[in-house]
Amino acid sequence: MVNEAFAMAVTIKPMETPAEMEGRGYVHWKAWQETYTGLIDQSYLDSLSLEKQIGIARQHPENTLVAKDGDRVVGFVVYGPYRWEDLPSTGEVMAIYILKVYYGQKVGYALMHTALKALSGYGRVALWVLKGNERAIRFYEKCGFRFDGAEKTDTMGRPVTELRMIWER
Repeated sequence: MVNEAFAMAVTIKPMETPAEMEGRGYVHWKAWQETYTGLIDQSYLDSLSLEKQIGIARQHPENTLVAKDGDRVVGFVVYGPYRWEDLPSTGEVMAIYILKVYYGQKVGYALMHTALKALSGYGRVALWVLKGNERAIRFYEKCGFRFDGAEKTDTMGRPVTELRMIWER
């Protein structure tokens, strides 16, 4: 378990270097394994590769903040303008993940706070959360996000439901 003094050494910064991109890719891959087992189809999880996640990080470095414990990336957040037309003038948190060993150490809060600050030009910010991901839902609610009733279905080996949450200034 990570103690409070250890967690305080974590810094939040823009993702810039090839090593940070590799670290972000690893966190994305590992966090999916840690978070979504039992929530989405296991064959879908098994099909995800570390190499693919690193490739995504390299292809899309913009609007990404990483949480680093020394030289190691332990979390990240991706943010930007909302990707759908039904909420104009809205920002979005597209992804936020941390390694399980850092749960409860305020790393997620630091990432979210920094992303919301970067999205300060928007009066509201949206995100999508997998239905049944109770830990994430509680975290988002503690950050001030509330469900607005919107749902969408995605296929991750089998159909899954995502719920939209909104944060307003």
